[in-house]
Amino acid sequence: MNLLQDTFVWLNDPLNWQGRDGIPFLTLEHLSISARAVLLGAFVALPVALVLGHTGRGGSFTVVISNVSRAIPTLALLTVFAATAIGFGNRATVIALAVFAVPPLLTNTYVGMRGVDPDVVEAARGMGMSGTAILLRIEVPLALPLIAAGVRTAAVQVVATATLAALVGGGGLGQVINEGFGQQDQPQILAGAFLVAALALLTESVLALAERSLTSGRGRDRGHRAVELTDAV
Repeated sequence: MNLLQDTFVWLNDPLNWQGRDGIPFLTLEHLSISARAVLLGAFVALPVALVLGHTGRGGSFTVVISNVSRAIPTLALLTVFAATAIGFGNRATVIALAVFAVPPLLTNTYVGMRGVDPDVVEAARGMGMSGTAILLRIEVPLALPLIAAGVRTAAVQVVATATLAALVGGGGLGQVINEGFGQQDQPQILAGAFLVAALALLTESVLALAERSLTSGRGRDRGHRAVELTDAV
């Protein structure tokens, strides 16, 4: 109980909320690292998954890449990147976390694309729509719920793992935990863990609401348009 009380005291200390080492600054830095990592992962994974899902090829490739990406320890990647020209700091963290974000982005997008009703695709093709038009106007909108779920999963995982940045000279809330271990300050360690967990839960909640608002209303419209398209042919 004393540990929890001491943790509460640490979190309520005004000194821990000020300056570049304060909780607000470190939280924003943590979110910045995470956002850049997810965007970089999406930049790589989404186009590949969209093309493979559209063509119906590369299912085994997608599974292999996802499994390999999951099997690579993020800490090991951080260590390797820090020893190269990339160097220590946030850059190495962003690249390592981007690799970590690839599996859910790749898998969800591919599965979402392959889950589109073939009859709708054939109907669109029969109406003379090009492959690009079918991809952008039919398949991507219908696969959007699973794509959004993949982005949410990747973002939450990255936010929770970005604490490793402190181990290679990066920023973020991992600094709180790292300094706590260095000083054998258990309340600070627990406070850092609480902050990271709270940020991950907040990320999950915000993205879940965004996903629901993005897909719920439009989902019915896309479904009705797909039915009408099929009936027209």
